[in-house]
Amino acid sequence: MIKFLDLQKINQQYQEQFQKKMELVLDKGWFILGDEVKSFESNFADYCDSSHCIGVGNGFDALVLIFRGYIQLGKLQKGDEVIVPANTYIASILAILQADLVPVLVEPKLETYNINPYLIQHKISSKTKAILAVHLYGQLAEMDVINAIAKQNNLLVIEDAAQSHGAVSNHKKAGNLSDAAAFSFYPGKNLGAMGDAGAITTNDDDLAKVLFALRNYGSEQKYHNEYIGVNSRLDEIQAAFLNVKLPHLDSENKIRQSIAKRYLSEIKNEKLILPTCDLSGNHVFHLFVVRTAERDKLQLYLKDNNIETIIHYPISTHQQKAFADWNSLSYPITEKIHQEVVSLPISPVMTKDEVDYVITVLNKY
Repeated sequence: MIKFLDLQKINQQYQEQFQKKMELVLDKGWFILGDEVKSFESNFADYCDSSHCIGVGNGFDALVLIFRGYIQLGKLQKGDEVIVPANTYIASILAILQADLVPVLVEPKLETYNINPYLIQHKISSKTKAILAVHLYGQLAEMDVINAIAKQNNLLVIEDAAQSHGAVSNHKKAGNLSDAAAFSFYPGKNLGAMGDAGAITTNDDDLAKVLFALRNYGSEQKYHNEYIGVNSRLDEIQAAFLNVKLPHLDSENKIRQSIAKRYLSEIKNEKLILPTCDLSGNHVFHLFVVRTAERDKLQLYLKDNNIETIIHYPISTHQQKAFADWNSLSYPITEKIHQEVVSLPISPVMTKDEVDYVITVLNKY
């Protein structure tokens, strides 16, 4: 079986370094907001070329805390509207709601799966105060256009960069293309921890100051609480593991991009619609997603041929039971995407023979 993502194999290559980091943390005996967290925050800020990195518990908390930080600074108020792509993973929308803000769904482009910036203007109202740009599947949203729209309308721009670690546009990386960005280091991400972990990057000094407090019970000094905060701190051991893996992120992304290049050039099957991208570095292929009108049939065929696939995502947010009030809404492009997408195996530990086999099997479909 060719696994969709072989996490054991990905992390096995770092096992010796992980063990040394574990011993170092245990010997120091400092397990919350210690040297490893500080080191990772500095390293990841440098990597993204941003002024600040704030380590938090997970990617969802990263988004919620950005919104809450801007509320604390008076740049957002409860009830303000946030524009968000309709086809994003539900966490993006839940984070907006968790911060007592109102999500306004906008259709994506069918070619890229990212928010269609030319539809944003039609959804801007007097209550609109921010745009949440999601870099879905690892491909950067059209940030130049989005930032121009935001500037014209005095809106904040926030990146959901959970799937785009290391993606580059005009020599600037994900995490440094907006007012603030949220990252997830869930184990399956391009930069994955051994459990939940997340971070926020920003060049906004005031926001960073608030966020460092909000993640730690709203406290800048122990037992002195400036804000009503939460407990969402990047774990010391997870930070240690991330410090091991971060120097290898670019090389692992290049392997993903090379596999994607082969898929794009060598898969020749009219039943499959391949992703649209220019291979300029703005896509790090967290996922390689194809579309087909025969998704169930394709997935069964691949399973019978020992190729594991996953659907990202089978049900659009507005059709979820949790959002019963939205079930009657119509987002035809989003619905088409959710009905047709299949994610193929892609990872930095796939062998040439495995890639060859996936291509051969798909061309015979």
